[in-house]
Amino acid sequence: MMISIYFLIFLSLSLGVIFASAFVWAAKTNQFKDIEEPKYQMLRDEE
Repeated sequence: MMISIYFLIFLSLSLGVIFASAFVWAAKTNQFKDIEEPKYQMLRDEE
């Protein structure tokens, strides 16, 4: 029973590190820079 608890703790910490590193990567590569602009780009004329 203790082995399963250790496994679940390891699994939750691993997933937390993965999601945190994915968030930091997205923030550093400006994925959240301007979330409002793309919906207005399709309304503009290209001419």
